[in-house]
Amino acid sequence: MLALGRSRVPVDLRTLMMIDSLDMSDADRETIAQNCLKASENRIIITHGTDTMVETSRVLAQKIKGKVIVLTGAMIPYKFGSSDGLFNLGSALAFVQVLPPGVYVVMNGRHFSWDNVRKNRKTGEFEEIK
Repeated sequence: MLALGRSRVPVDLRTLMMIDSLDMSDADRETIAQNCLKASENRIIITHGTDTMVETSRVLAQKIKGKVIVLTGAMIPYKFGSSDGLFNLGSALAFVQVLPPGVYVVMNGRHFSWDNVRKNRKTGEFEEIK
């Protein structure tokens, strides 16, 4: 996806797990948090299923300070061809470079603080809750 989007932002990629976010456990979220804590990088993007993205962002915000962590994903899976995933990944790359330390959800060209976002299943978008 990075090559397809012609990204010129240097990145290190790590795959922690390839599971549906609905199948994620507390232990899986702890694995993500521990990897973020151990990472030498202070700016981290996590691609994540949209169904439980907010739950994972909450865990990360409770455990990690002083880093910019952006969670992003796709409402339409990338493998289906007309996905929003490429756009969301590009947005995440831009936001992770400019946001102050904290945990964020980036979808549809917008960024949301971890504690002010929800997935609106009717509209198929993420939105502020406050």
